[in-house]
Amino acid sequence: MKIKKNRVAIIFPAEPGTLAGTRVEDTRLAGVANALALAGADVMSAPYADEIAEEIEARLAGVEGILVWFNPIEAHRDRSVLNEMLRLLASNGAVVSAHPDVIDKMGTKDVLFRTRSMSWGGDIRRYGTLDAMIAELPASLILGPRVLKQMRGQSGDGVWKVSLADELTSSHSTQSPATMLRVRHAKRGCFDECISFADFLARCSPYFAAAGGMIDRPYQDRLHEGMIRCYVVRDQVAGFGEQLVNALYPSPVERPETDAPQPGPRFYFPPDRADFHCLKDKLERHWIPEMCRVLGLATSDLPVLWDADFLLGPKDGSGADTYVLCEINVSSVFPFPPSALAPLVKEMLTRLGQSY
Repeated sequence: MKIKKNRVAIIFPAEPGTLAGTRVEDTRLAGVANALALAGADVMSAPYADEIAEEIEARLAGVEGILVWFNPIEAHRDRSVLNEMLRLLASNGAVVSAHPDVIDKMGTKDVLFRTRSMSWGGDIRRYGTLDAMIAELPASLILGPRVLKQMRGQSGDGVWKVSLADELTSSHSTQSPATMLRVRHAKRGCFDECISFADFLARCSPYFAAAGGMIDRPYQDRLHEGMIRCYVVRDQVAGFGEQLVNALYPSPVERPETDAPQPGPRFYFPPDRADFHCLKDKLERHWIPEMCRVLGLATSDLPVLWDADFLLGPKDGSGADTYVLCEINVSSVFPFPPSALAPLVKEMLTRLGQSY
């Protein structure tokens, strides 16, 4: 008797001009498609754009599994239409790699605020309205440089390093609209600017209209030592990325900010990298279970593939590294290390009830 294959669709951004015609085998996700096919799945291409949402929804009716690679903001649009389609398909029985409701809980910057009491957290504040930011940010800035992030975004968009330009104002918890700030946007090619508090608020106002506000957290002094990305399949670390030169990287001592190196490449490593063992152990044994409790998630709710970015915190009393959560990414985790491919495929097929 012929065994029926599970149908697994891969959703990715449609190319302008081609829309529904692009094959996943001709994209950067070809390796995922090939691995799924070799493992016994029937792989379906699902290039997505809002203009063809109804066509893609009809194409996916009845599929057993859906893997999604689609940014929070793609071609200047959010995922609201796509997310409603995925919710409908999930309610009809499809396994979705990252359910939109789970993304809402762990895939936005709000997770930093909600898990601030965990040992990966700290002094993290949330501004739900522009008025709240006007009222509370001045007192936050007297503590030192801060990093402010919009709730949804990627590639450094809406991420700012902010400090008082004049240290003499640091003793006052209130500043006027004319108070000068030193700010730097984390988007590639941006450098330090001195602008007024009022001008900075004007730049941030769109984040409250579209993305639900901003998170305010301390700037990490060890940023120059790099960022570690943990790639996670459900609740197990499947590889690492390390980026030694990243957004908001400081300039050399006594050199202008324009001399700060721009973000460099991320290098990939398997999950057995020895000097990351402590971080892997903390994440798997302690932080992921604790995060699930805080967010009200079951382990089975976790995305098939997601990642957590960490910065180095202050050394502890024994001289060992501590780690501070920078952000969690869920919507479109790619590229990822080769070591994550087999676990990704195995996890997806396991959720579909297929042996691997």
